[in-house]
Amino acid sequence: MKSPEVLPVDLGTGTVTSLVYERQGPPVGASLILAHGAGAGQRSPFLVEFAHALASRGLDIVTFNFPYTEQGRRLPDRRPVLDACYSAVIAQVQRHVPSAGDWLFAGGKSMGGRIATHVVASDAGSLVRGLVLLGYPLHPPGKPHERRDAHLPSLRRPALIVQGSRDTFGTPDEFGDVIARMTPPPTLHVVERGDHSFKVTPGGKAIQAGVHAAVQDAIVAWIQSVMSARVSIT
Repeated sequence: MKSPEVLPVDLGTGTVTSLVYERQGPPVGASLILAHGAGAGQRSPFLVEFAHALASRGLDIVTFNFPYTEQGRRLPDRRPVLDACYSAVIAQVQRHVPSAGDWLFAGGKSMGGRIATHVVASDAGSLVRGLVLLGYPLHPPGKPHERRDAHLPSLRRPALIVQGSRDTFGTPDEFGDVIARMTPPPTLHVVERGDHSFKVTPGGKAIQAGVHAAVQDAIVAWIQSVMSARVSIT
């Protein structure tokens, strides 16, 4: 398993670290940026596993730390700081990862995916071709009326939403109304019996590995379908 390349990202106010997992399998011809969730950085077992697995399936994968994680703080930065960081990573990846020049996708786990959607929705000129959202935090647990979806119709790009059927941040059924308002309609991949991190019950190591592999296969297949359709950015 090849170690990722360290790629520093200058934010103007400091530097964060990104890691480039160069594709190992037959090339898909696309790059995917995956940002971490609120409680764990880019070296979390979940993100490292997904980065290596997706690289082995032919994608160039980039992960990175938000400033609070890079500095060893637990409380996430305010959204403008997170947005600016993600935007800087996108620019750096476009400069340094060849496949990102043609097909660049962005997203992440939970909060990381949410920040990706804000960045893309607010930048009509973004060259990001689609979003991969792993456990999108539609609302805080136990607060279904505090929705975080008002900006999603402004994406105007394909999106893949991977959601556990038991996700306390938003079950697949809760996405019905926002999906109806999005153009093009996003693809919803449901992890049956999965929680916010796709952990299934009853489970076990082998079962969980199969669940993750199925999600990883779905991500690659979806990216290939977007590339084949050559969906334009509007």
